[in-house]
Amino acid sequence: MNRTGNEPHGATMQCAICKRDIAESDPQAKALLPFCSERCKLIDLGRWLNGKYQIPVDESARETSEDERD
Repeated sequence: MNRTGNEPHGATMQCAICKRDIAESDPQAKALLPFCSERCKLIDLGRWLNGKYQIPVDESARETSEDERD
């Protein structure tokens, strides 16, 4: 969600997937932000569902907490 420039007609940002410029003042674009299209929105959802995006876990801390439960 990178904002670009100070355009006279309103701010723009880049699509989180394809990096296409999006005018924040466009009413149709507001429903899809931070994406430019339904396609990019679905690509992002697919990445989440397939595990491409993950929250890092500290395995050593996890093992310590399991030992404390015993």
